[in-house]
Amino acid sequence: MKIGKWIFLVLACVAALSMIGIGIAVGERSLLGVLLSIVLLNAVMAFGFILKKRMREKGLLD
Repeated sequence: MKIGKWIFLVLACVAALSMIGIGIAVGERSLLGVLLSIVLLNAVMAFGFILKKRMREKGLLD
């Protein structure tokens, strides 16, 4: 597995953990936790899409 694929695997795991964090924060009735998890999820997803676009333009993805 190429290094680029590992980066996307880590980003996917972080995104999944932030989704889990949203659920936990809702269960705990923590508005701050929900907001932080949503911000983290959006940041990770945006970074992943930007990184994928850059890697595709450089020809690093199959």
